[in-house]
Amino acid sequence: MRIVIALGGNALLRRGEPLSAENQRENIRRACAQIAQIAPGNQLVVAHGNGPQVGLLALQGAAYKDVPSYPLDVLGAETEGMIGYIIEQELGNVLPFEVPFATLLTQVEVDPQDPAFQAPSKPIGPVYGREEAQRLAEQRGWSIAPDGDHFRRVVPSPRPKRIFEIRPISWLLEKGSVVICAGGGGIPTVYDQHGRLQGVEAVIDKDLCSALLAEQLAADLLVIATDVDGAYLDWGTPQQRRIAEAHPDRLQGLGFAAGSMGPKIEAACQFARNTGKVAVIGSLEQIEAIVRGAAGTRVSLAAAGLCQA
Repeated sequence: MRIVIALGGNALLRRGEPLSAENQRENIRRACAQIAQIAPGNQLVVAHGNGPQVGLLALQGAAYKDVPSYPLDVLGAETEGMIGYIIEQELGNVLPFEVPFATLLTQVEVDPQDPAFQAPSKPIGPVYGREEAQRLAEQRGWSIAPDGDHFRRVVPSPRPKRIFEIRPISWLLEKGSVVICAGGGGIPTVYDQHGRLQGVEAVIDKDLCSALLAEQLAADLLVIATDVDGAYLDWGTPQQRRIAEAHPDRLQGLGFAAGSMGPKIEAACQFARNTGKVAVIGSLEQIEAIVRGAAGTRVSLAAAGLCQA
């Protein structure tokens, strides 16, 4: 079975943890131990988030005053390489030596006229208190938005249109490699008025890009791994209950939060509609059960409406 796994940010850094190399490696080590359970007999593609890492590089770069800050597409490429390196190494420590790995820097085309460029919404970087966030916004021209009880920088998040490296990703899978790609939603790129491809100041949603990746690879299953065991109705209330299975038409009208579960629901529904196959939102710790069909929130055209757990 060909499986695309979209790792949530908690696989790299848990909320409140310092963004140290040691913390990221330890979290990735735990994630890889789970992924290794489903490696035998399957073709695996691993995508991942990079919001905190891009934000940290931007902060570090701002401390060097002799040159302009590096653009987000370049920072995205840097983090793809860094995170891919650690995932490769930690997966290699738990899978047989014979299993090959490859990390691909992944360019993703977006539309320069996408409305997202006029309404920044994608959080990147660490969380701040209100006063510090406002100060940074004034100093650096950032857009900021609430993130729970804190605030984060937000940047444009245009929709992915095309994954340029889809052919080499397919070739690597056919040769038995585990592929790490489309990190952070891929490197956002556009064609300019002269037809030249160039990077753009934005961050693509990792889950929407993973859905496009899974579709273009003809994947059998899309797993959107997060820190909860599925999507919930009435989340955060005493009446909350997990959705076990749902048709896309039932899910998309339920108003999930744009900054958390909303993009995951949209990505799962997109993949299910466009392919007729199954997408699952669930906990990385339950990935073996997710692949067996025994855990998570399963989204498919075959579902009869919405079924609660």
